[in-house]
Amino acid sequence: MNHRSIAIDGPSGAGKSTLAKRLAQELGFLYVDTGAIYRTVGLAALRRGIDLSDAAQVAAVLPQLTITMGYGEDGLQRMCLDGEDVTAAIRENEISACASKVAAIPAVRDFLMEMQRKAAREHDVIMDGRDIGTVVLPRADLKIYLTAAPEARAERRCRELLERGQQANFDQVLREVVERDRRDTQREAAPLRQAEDAVLADTTGLDLEGSFQLLLGIIRERLGMEEGSHAE
Repeated sequence: MNHRSIAIDGPSGAGKSTLAKRLAQELGFLYVDTGAIYRTVGLAALRRGIDLSDAAQVAAVLPQLTITMGYGEDGLQRMCLDGEDVTAAIRENEISACASKVAAIPAVRDFLMEMQRKAAREHDVIMDGRDIGTVVLPRADLKIYLTAAPEARAERRCRELLERGQQANFDQVLREVVERDRRDTQREAAPLRQAEDAVLADTTGLDLEGSFQLLLGIIRERLGMEEGSHAE
């Protein structure tokens, strides 16, 4: 059976995970949050006191890690590290920077590649990340490059942190967003870029519902899915 795949790439804070998760529920696809996988590696390295700027140190610890990805009864992805459910732990703000650093290491990307591709072979998937359409699923049925102005993304990130009860300073978050964009676009290993055949979706002036409707319309048009249709 041939499964369909939708790749959603874009910079940090563009809303990829939130929108991809909702789109998957709407269309009956499996949602694969690749950022959560890298966050799990970042958390593992941080807990072990590893220098994240030392690629050799990070690569050396990979064989010691047991990372699994599962889905709860609610259909949401859960990450486990060495038998511990770290789904909540990887969402702490400091883990974002850790994830970006380990994602720039080729050995880490190779280590996690098969986990991502296996999900696409076995299910209809919506997968979001930084290099899904360019590296992980270069033959995806549909590629979308989701973006928004840095200021809009920083504002969304602040709102998300506050909703979780964490502190958020707009200027600091904006600096972090801009710095992460720089790292992600300039790294040697699978840099963030729009695939040549990706549809550009800029949500700067849209709220969550407007962004969702924009992407849903693109998917239905490009994949020929009628309203109300679901993956088999």
